Amino acid sequence: MNTGTESWLTQRWGKWVVPYAALWATMLIGGVVVLVLALLSAEVYDNVVDDAGLANLDKPTLGMMEQLRSPGLDAFVTGFTNIGGGIGMPILASILTAWLIWASRTWRPLILIGGAAAVSVTATTVGKKLIGRTRPDHADAVPPYETSPSFPSGHTLNTTVVIGLVVYLACLQIKRTLARVSLIAAGAVFIFAMGMSRVYLGHHWMTDVIIGWVLGLAWVGIVILAHRLFHVLRHREHAGPAPTFDNEVHLRDGAAGSGAPGEKNDVGTRGPTGGPPAAG
Repeated sequence: MNTGTESWLTQRWGKWVVPYAALWATMLIGGVVVLVLALLSAEVYDNVVDDAGLANLDKPTLGMMEQLRSPGLDAFVTGFTNIGGGIGMPILASILTAWLIWASRTWRPLILIGGAAAVSVTATTVGKKLIGRTRPDHADAVPPYETSPSFPSGHTLNTTVVIGLVVYLACLQIKRTLARVSLIAAGAVFIFAMGMSRVYLGHHWMTDVIIGWVLGLAWVGIVILAHRLFHVLRHREHAGPAPTFDNEVHLRDGAAGSGAPGEKNDVGTRGPTGGPPAAG
């Protein structure tokens, strides 16, 4: 292998492989942390959610939700909760991820959301198998009934992860502060409503939902950290601080100066709102 080829391979390795390796390594380590948290939740389950816990939190919350039920509201909440299910959430996630890919002109949203969703599904499966908690009685639930283990709430955990990352990546494409605040608020309401819909329908206990929120938010934070670390390593040769919602111009300038001839920059495109270059 000649010197020119070795130099080219070294440049490609330093430009693409190393930063992505850091991204995946961080997500892998974080994924292990989330799975460990799911395992720990199984260990402390008997001490936290015992008969007293059910009496103090789960049963009163379910009883309050039963008082709010009506045929029309039951149908509406059932339709809404299906969005976070095994069919609805993959469809929604695919649509939102496709939009983010188009808006950012990079495949990175697919890596982040796809990898994060895989870990959240695994954490849900592990938690359910280890704990095997029984759902509320069918007499207290709205049909169609579910028979799989109750803890943690998969709808809640997976929705928190997917919507949380979609909001984060979308905010990188939006310039106006009001639009960002509105998007974050809408995402938070959606995540909260999805969790509470599970309790309203009697498909989960309140503690199932709370653990789903906690694990989901922890995993979202780790994935965001991995994304920021990726940008730090990807643009470490350029002066300026790490990219933030309001500090992305240096990414465009740096990428423009380091790209090989004929190579398209994946961080220098403009967002769909005509704002600053995307940093997704």
